[in-house]
Amino acid sequence: MSLAVKQDDRGVLTLRLDRPEKRNAIDDETMLALIETLEGAATDDRVRVMVLEGAGDHFCGGADIVARNAPGAPKPRAGSIQRRVPVQAHRLIPLVCSVQIPVVCKVRGWAAGIGFQLALAADVTVAADDAQFWEPFVARGFTPDSGATWLLPRRVGEVRARELLLLDRRLTGAEAAAWGAIHRAVPAAELDAAVDEVVAQLASGPTVALGLTKWLLNSGAQLDLDAQLANEAFALELSSRSEDFREGLRAFTEKRPPDFSGR
Repeated sequence: MSLAVKQDDRGVLTLRLDRPEKRNAIDDETMLALIETLEGAATDDRVRVMVLEGAGDHFCGGADIVARNAPGAPKPRAGSIQRRVPVQAHRLIPLVCSVQIPVVCKVRGWAAGIGFQLALAADVTVAADDAQFWEPFVARGFTPDSGATWLLPRRVGEVRARELLLLDRRLTGAEAAAWGAIHRAVPAAELDAAVDEVVAQLASGPTVALGLTKWLLNSGAQLDLDAQLANEAFALELSSRSEDFREGLRAFTEKRPPDFSGR
């Protein structure tokens, strides 16, 4: 399989892109597996946090357009990109944003194209400081996809988004963190430990409240204040009915750290 999936007893679901010989470029099989796994996790009460990572020395070198355009491959019908993208890349990125489970992205080596977009869409992204973030679209003669033109202006601002998308600027992990494209960059030798620390905190957190807070942050980008306040009231009603809310109150009263169950 081109996607390795593993779940541990903490509720951590790890999705590892497993095509190291291709810098974990995402082909159609991998795309479908990612989408199916995310959709399944959305309704699996055992899952409390998800981790996206790549096998070997790289996170993701982008979409595998070479395989799709290989010599001798059947020529697709006109309009095939317009039909395919909405159910592949343009299904995957909104899922990462909308699933009510925290998503942590671990980046070493290359994060190009949709690999960059996965890092932008994740709730927390930690990278090696020598990682390489790149939007290769214009350099290859085509236009951005997978939400690059929506995510980048919101993460780094319009001017810097233009530099990345029009001027072929590449960022190291340290630069990506300084620009606000990702959350943190650390020395490569410290990457696993830094990600594990974030994952442990999220996996032991109040899963319902975390998921609803993620929903509020993403929905609020397109709503006016009154609509967002209505959503906050709705989320507050739901989170206050959770077991973790009651545990949080008990812990506060008893002056101890809470022991959240994720329910």
